[in-house]
Amino acid sequence: MRFLITGTAGFIGFHLARRLLDDGHFVVGFDGMTPYYDVRLKEARHALLERSNGFRAVIGQLEDAATLRQAADLAEPEVIVHLAAQAGVRYSLENPRAYVDANLVGSWNVLELAKACEVRHLMLASTSSVYGANDKVPFAESDKTDEPLTLYAASKKAMEAMGHAYAHLWKIPTTAFRFFTVYGPWGRPDMALFKFVEAIETGAPIDVYGEGNMQRDFTYVGDLVEAIVRLVPVAPNEGNRVTADGVTDTLSKQGPFRIVNIGGGQPVGLLDFITAIETALGKPAVRNLLPMQKGDVPRTYAAPDLLRELTGYVPDTSVPTGVRNFVEWYRTKRG
Repeated sequence: MRFLITGTAGFIGFHLARRLLDDGHFVVGFDGMTPYYDVRLKEARHALLERSNGFRAVIGQLEDAATLRQAADLAEPEVIVHLAAQAGVRYSLENPRAYVDANLVGSWNVLELAKACEVRHLMLASTSSVYGANDKVPFAESDKTDEPLTLYAASKKAMEAMGHAYAHLWKIPTTAFRFFTVYGPWGRPDMALFKFVEAIETGAPIDVYGEGNMQRDFTYVGDLVEAIVRLVPVAPNEGNRVTADGVTDTLSKQGPFRIVNIGGGQPVGLLDFITAIETALGKPAVRNLLPMQKGDVPRTYAAPDLLRELTGYVPDTSVPTGVRNFVEWYRTKRG
């Protein structure tokens, strides 16, 4: 098939593009190479993808509709996977405008593109952050998401709402999937795993927020990619409405639109996560216990039932295994 993926120089987009290329698909990657973190890491990811004859790269910002259209003309996509975004919870406190430009204006441009291209499936990357500090666990796709704690979460919730409107108005089969703390090789330097490994390797202390009492439903990047690939042929329509007992399908009654959690439903305590890192490194961490940061939530916990019903799959890589894979990559990269 022919894919247009936004964010292929990013962590998740890189892994998804590599998997699709390995499976024999044609992929056009669109990325802005923004300096939110080290651009050299982004360039290294793209360099690996460009070894494939099935990959083409277009560099541009999501807000630039004309360049985005050039990428679509090159791709002639059957499927668009929109992964590019201004990421990061804490950075949204420092530079909120970046989230408005990329996650709202940029996502609207992608919706317009999907409409013009009449794609078979539009796939939008959302986040578990939209659940805010919900007390009810695990988080189900049908749960209330009207109390976001950061502009990042609010921008992703808005993207979901815009996606639903376009699905209704223009009959664009659309799946919005919510990620849960994705980690693994080639990960982002601003995320906890990368920062912890870097600090422990050099003997520097690590900042442990919430005094280590937080829980996260960590999702290994390979599992995430497997779930996305399995969702590609399950474009929302009445023919694949889930009716299994105990599972609430989010397929809209107003259009071909569905929200799906991608998480394993196995939350892990932050201190246990750090222990897995120490084991993989063979070094102890110097822990600096700090209060919870503004915008943080105490826990994330996915209900994976809908994903299982649609794809027969649920992420299952254990944290010790995933962390060990990251450490092996990190040491190779640094070596």
